[in-house]
Amino acid sequence: MEQATTATKTGNIFDWQVLRRLMTYVRPYQRVFYFLIFLTIATAALGTLRPFLIQRMVDVSIEQGDMLGLNKMFGLLMILLVAHALVSYLQTYFGGWLGQYIVRDIRVDLYKHILDLRLKFFDRTPIGVLVTRNISDVETLSDVFSEGLAAMIGDILQLLFIMGFMFWIDWRLTLVSLSVIPPLLYSTYVFKEKVKTSFQEVRTAVANLNSFVQEHLTGMNVVQIFNNEEREYRKFKAINQEHTRANIRSVLYYSIYFPVAEVLAAVGVGLLVWYAAQGQIEGTISKGALIAFIMYNALFFRPIRQIADRFNTLQLGLVSTERLLKLLDSKELIADNGTYAPAQLRGDVAFDKVWFAYNDEEYVLRDVSFEVKAGQTIAFVGATGAGKTSIINLLSRFYEINKGTISVDGHDLREYDLKELRRHIGVVLQDVFLFAGTIQDNITLGNKDITEAQIWAAADLVGARRFIERLPGGLQYPVMERGATLSVGQRQLISFVRAMVYQPRIIILDEATSSVDSETEELIQEAIEKLMQGRTSLVIAHRLSTIQKADRIIVLDRGEIKESGTHEELLRHGGFYQQLYQMQYKDALNTPAE
Repeated sequence: MEQATTATKTGNIFDWQVLRRLMTYVRPYQRVFYFLIFLTIATAALGTLRPFLIQRMVDVSIEQGDMLGLNKMFGLLMILLVAHALVSYLQTYFGGWLGQYIVRDIRVDLYKHILDLRLKFFDRTPIGVLVTRNISDVETLSDVFSEGLAAMIGDILQLLFIMGFMFWIDWRLTLVSLSVIPPLLYSTYVFKEKVKTSFQEVRTAVANLNSFVQEHLTGMNVVQIFNNEEREYRKFKAINQEHTRANIRSVLYYSIYFPVAEVLAAVGVGLLVWYAAQGQIEGTISKGALIAFIMYNALFFRPIRQIADRFNTLQLGLVSTERLLKLLDSKELIADNGTYAPAQLRGDVAFDKVWFAYNDEEYVLRDVSFEVKAGQTIAFVGATGAGKTSIINLLSRFYEINKGTISVDGHDLREYDLKELRRHIGVVLQDVFLFAGTIQDNITLGNKDITEAQIWAAADLVGARRFIERLPGGLQYPVMERGATLSVGQRQLISFVRAMVYQPRIIILDEATSSVDSETEELIQEAIEKLMQGRTSLVIAHRLSTIQKADRIIVLDRGEIKESGTHEELLRHGGFYQQLYQMQYKDALNTPAE
C-alpha cells in the first residue's frame, strides 16, 4: 500500500527534469506563455520608471521652475501609471488563464491514466491518496504559473531594473541601500528551507486526512454497527491535529521572516536617509535623488520579500509535480497490445495450467485447468479464499496471470483488444456499486448508444420492470450514492439489467443471489435460466441449490481443483462437495419458518 509519509526528497527548484516535464504541458499554449513573459518584463520595467520620473520632475522641472516641463512630466507619469495598471491586469489574467488550462490538461491525463491502471494498484493504494493527487496536488500547479514561476521572474527582473536605475542616479546611495541585503538574503534562505520542509509535511497531512475521511465515510455503516464512533473520532482528531501542526509550523516561519524583513528594510531606509541628509546638507545629493531612492528602497525590498514566497510556491508546485509524475509514470497498466476484435464470440473458454498470485509468489490459483464450451454453464464452489473470484477476475483481465494460458474461442486473452473482450463479457457481482445519478444512468453508464427500449427489454428479461415502474420517475428515479435509497434486491436487479443490456456472450455471476430474499431469488433464478440460454455462463454460488443444473461443477480448495463433475456425479463421489451439500441441507432443515 502506498503510504502517505514524508518523503526524504522534498523537491528542488533546480530539478530541471521535473520542471522540463511540467513545461511540456505549456506547448499547446506557447503563444500565451511567450506573451506572458513579455507582460512580465513590461510590468517589471514600467514599475521601476515611476521613481525615476519623479526624480527628474523634482531636480529638473521644479528646481528650474519649468512649469511646462513639469506638466509634461506629470502627463507622462499618468500615462505610465495607466499603462502599468493595464499590463499588470493582463499579466494577472493570462497567468491565471494559463495555469487553469494546464491544470485542466494534467487532471484529464492523470484521470485517464488512473482509469487504465490495473486493479492490483488500487488494492494497495488508498483512494484518499489518489483523490489528493487528482484534486489538491493538481490545483497547486495553477499557482506555479500565476504566482510562482512568472511572478518570480518578474520580481528578479524588477530588482535588476531597480538596481540599474539606482546606480544610474547615484552609486553611493545605491551601496548604502544595498548594505542590508546580505542579512536579508541569509534570512530568506533559512526561511525558504524551513517552509519547503513544512509544505511537504502539509501535503502529507492532507493526503492522510483525505484517505481517512474517504475510507470512513464509505464504511460508516460498519463504524456505527460496532459502536466505533468514539474511537474513530479520536483517530480523526489525532490526524487532524497533525494537519494543524504542519500548517502552524509554516505559519510560524512566515510570522518570523516577514517582521525580520520589515525591520531590515526599515534599517535600510534609515541608513539611506541618514547618509542622504548629510549629502543634501553638503550639496552633493539632490532632493530628487533622495525622494527617488526612498521610493526605490520600498520597491526593492518588496520583491525580495516576495521572492521567498514565490520560491516556495514554485517549490510546492514542483513537489506536487513530482508526485503526479510518479503516478503518471506508474507501469501498473494492463497491457493492451492485442488487436483481435471479432464482431461476435462463440464463448469457448479454457484455462490451461494457470498460476496466479496477487503478491509475489503467494499463489491463490495453482495449476488450474478446465474448459467450458460455448453455451455451457460451469459453477465454482469452495470455501472463502479458495480462488473462485480470482478466476472471473482473470477472465476479464483485471489481473495478469503468472503462468499458464487463458483463451477464449481458441485465442489467448492477450491477443484480444481489451475493450472488445470486455464488451462480450457480462459481470454481475455480489457487491453491487451504483453511482449517484438516475436508474438509467446506472444501467447505461453514459453509453448514448443504448436506447430506452433496450433497457426495458433487458428489464423484462430479468423481471425488473415492475419495481422500476413503481419508482417515482421510473428510469429517471435519482439513485443516491452507492444506491442507499434502494434495497439490496433492487440494486442486484439493476446490476442484472446493466449486464444484460449489452447482450454479452459470456455471463459471469459472482454470488449474484446471495444478498437477496427468497422471493427475489426465485425471480432472479427464472431470469438466469433465460439469460444462460445460448450463452457461456460461469457461476459462483454458496447456495448449492442455485447451481444444481450446471453442466459442470468445479470444487476449489486453496487454489487447486479438487473435484469436477455434475451435481449427481459429485454427490455419488462422496467427497468435499457431498459434505458441503449435506451441511447446507441440514441448515435448511434446521432453519425455522418465518
